[in-house]
Amino acid sequence: MKETEIKDKMWGWVVLSRPPFQTVGILPFILGTLLAWKIEHAFNGTVFLLGISAVILIMLSTYYTGEYSDYKEDAISQKIYKSRFAGGTGIIPSGIIPRKPLIWVGLLTIITAGLIGIILQFVLKTGIYTIPLGAIGLFSGFFYSTRPIRFVERGIGELLIGLCYGWLPIAVAFYIQAGHIAPIIHWMGLPVGFTIFNVILLNEFHDYIADKTVGKKNMLVRLGIKRGVVIYALASIFAWITMFLSIQAGVPIKGLYLYIPVMTLSAVITTMVLRKGYENRDTLEVLCGLNIVINLGTTLSYVLAFV
Repeated sequence: MKETEIKDKMWGWVVLSRPPFQTVGILPFILGTLLAWKIEHAFNGTVFLLGISAVILIMLSTYYTGEYSDYKEDAISQKIYKSRFAGGTGIIPSGIIPRKPLIWVGLLTIITAGLIGIILQFVLKTGIYTIPLGAIGLFSGFFYSTRPIRFVERGIGELLIGLCYGWLPIAVAFYIQAGHIAPIIHWMGLPVGFTIFNVILLNEFHDYIADKTVGKKNMLVRLGIKRGVVIYALASIFAWITMFLSIQAGVPIKGLYLYIPVMTLSAVITTMVLRKGYENRDTLEVLCGLNIVINLGTTLSYVLAFV
């Protein structure tokens, strides 16, 4: 194998791993760890490193198996419009990395994450709910796109994303440090969950034609564009409301001040979606990017509020 070919394959695996999109799982985990330190004065460095490694491995498995399972619709979507936020990475259709190894690497990463869970619960004694909580993310991530379960085709995949990138990493990070889950976390998980739900839903607008062509019955295909727009707007409103409720539940008021610019941006994007801004592919690309900013900004507002 030539040196340039080796470099191409290495770069291909980096692209398949989607480093920028790892942040939407890593930041909520950091938030949960920070809360454990601030509320319970609990922090174990080894537990943190193992826990965040498991989170990254589960996300890697989700991304690899997604590329493996969605290659048909991704190939169609890439021909229509090459988006940075939907339609896969384009690595498989390009031939840089063969498709088959992805499912095996996905299995390897998910098994490794499971072994970390065993170490956390039985060696480091992080609590009896460590493995059950981790299993929610592990199972949902691996079978999000993978057959025979394939949650993304059952109309609930987007809801599971909201759970597994919202409440779950915050709760797990807190639990493995403190041994319980503080009630305030349930409130904080809601706006984070609603915003990541919207990230996935808006990304599906790019893939709507491709998904419909191959019969991929995700939430947007089931509901249709018009209802999808309404669901997006409602999720945005629920994110705003639950952020205010979390302040009442005990989040420092500074979190609200930090969130106001994020909420303003969210309102602008929601208005543009309601006005059919998604019909222009380039505009939709920008909206999808800003959508991720809203999710990260929501989580960061909480992080900075407690810092």
